Amino acid sequence: MSLFEPPSDERQVSRSAPLAERMRPETLEEFVGQEHILGPHKPLRRQIERGELGSIILWGPPGSGKTTLAVIIARRLRYDFIRFSAVLTGIREVKDVMAAAERSHRHGRRTLVFIDEIHRFNKAQQDAFLPYVERGDIILIGATTENPSFEVISALLSRSKVHRLEPLSVELTVSLLKRALKNTERGLGKLKIEISPKLLEQIAVFAGGDARSAFNTLEVVANTAPRTEGKSEGECIRVTEAVVEDALQRKVLLYDKSGEEHFNLISA
Repeated sequence: MSLFEPPSDERQVSRSAPLAERMRPETLEEFVGQEHILGPHKPLRRQIERGELGSIILWGPPGSGKTTLAVIIARRLRYDFIRFSAVLTGIREVKDVMAAAERSHRHGRRTLVFIDEIHRFNKAQQDAFLPYVERGDIILIGATTENPSFEVISALLSRSKVHRLEPLSVELTVSLLKRALKNTERGLGKLKIEISPKLLEQIAVFAGGDARSAFNTLEVVANTAPRTEGKSEGECIRVTEAVVEDALQRKVLLYDKSGEEHFNLISA
């Protein structure tokens, strides 16, 4: 069995997978947010498009797209993809996989190594990647919610470019929720869900810039809202304020992004 995930143009995701996983963007064009690093003519975007990417550290809050971006890069560049988790990975496994990546590089294949929560890797674990990064045997992408200046060893940090990801705005989060409501293949489009723009904004606000959290809430709402029979459209799901309150486990508050209530809501 291969240790590598081969790049693929078609990502097979089970319909039973969580909505957040099913709606994960598959291309740079689908990726939402982070225009400061991925917008047209931005350095990271140009490096990806030209296939000239070096090792990078993606620093940002949960749900901002760190894992998604790493997968998109690997697919676009046709690199073998390896994902490590600090909780499950030991030094011996790291060295075995790195040796395989080195052999693959000698035969003309590139390997992208994604380290989720790299701040949880100890110094010895991080050191194990260093010679392979130095020789170019692997492209390393580390993801962290913590300041890499304090959590990543200096030798590895000096060989990587740090890119900071920002929380998604309410408007961008709402756009993702609308995308999920319309998508009939991966999203909830077949369910005929009726939900007001105000309630979508509430879900987005309480997600706090975390797209995964917003999708999870929308999925709970879709699964718990009552089904009703329309006159012509058949069964549909009408989401009420009470349903959203139950999903959020808190009262829905007035949201006015241009007024005082915006700051009161964020504070709450």
